[in-house]
Amino acid sequence: MRRRLGLALRTLRQRAGLSLQEASERLGMSGPPVLSKIENGKMRVPGASLDQYFAIYDVPESRKTEIRRLASLASSGRRGNLLNQYRDAIDDPFADYLELEELANHADFYASQLIPGLLQTEEYAHAVVSSGTRWRTKREVSTFVELRMRRQAVLRRELPLSLWCVLDEAVLRRRVGGSEVLRAQLHHLLNVQDEVPHVQLQVMPFGLGAHAGVSAGSYTVFRFDSGDPVVVVEPLTTSLYLEEDAHVGQYELAFNLLRARALGTDESCAFIRKTIEELS
Repeated sequence: MRRRLGLALRTLRQRAGLSLQEASERLGMSGPPVLSKIENGKMRVPGASLDQYFAIYDVPESRKTEIRRLASLASSGRRGNLLNQYRDAIDDPFADYLELEELANHADFYASQLIPGLLQTEEYAHAVVSSGTRWRTKREVSTFVELRMRRQAVLRRELPLSLWCVLDEAVLRRRVGGSEVLRAQLHHLLNVQDEVPHVQLQVMPFGLGAHAGVSAGSYTVFRFDSGDPVVVVEPLTTSLYLEEDAHVGQYELAFNLLRARALGTDESCAFIRKTIEELS
């Protein structure tokens, strides 16, 4: 949550047209490194100082409530149930992702290599997790798979996370865990599409050639009831959290292009069924 607050404050500063040096001077800080730590979620923001940020950054009233809510959550040290229960299995970057997932009301997801975690079966998830280099023991693998399964509750909570997902054909063809595991996983996608109305799936077939996702790689755009979207890009070593308008706008445009070019939901389901039939 502290990272989310820091990203929001950085966005406000940039919209005000202030550099780290200029903003830190106006805020009465010892130098840019202090403000940089706050914006990167490394230091807490005293609640009493928020009005100073608001004045210097000329923040509109409509934005202040959201920032105060984030500051309250960050200072309280509140962590979701999953974060508390699985803290030994969760590093800081993923804890930030999990908080965004729990706070968001909608997520746009482009998957270039693997089925998104929120849509994975347990067997598929186990094959993905156990193939990585991050986990050292079978117990660690089992614990993280269990966490991944429990994360899927956000799709079925009282106010569920809605998900729009574009899947590259490579995702459907990669035989993670072998043919039987993949077949069960693809059937699961069809079941989710049928049973969960706020999940929409589209497929981007190889035959459509190059598209906006080729250079982007897998990413998620999280959206919230209030406040700006956050884009999460997931390279090998750590996740990148983007909230600046220019960056978010690029990824939103890319997703809109992907959604417009991919097969419709009915055609996508038919494509998935055909892929299942072709599995040997």
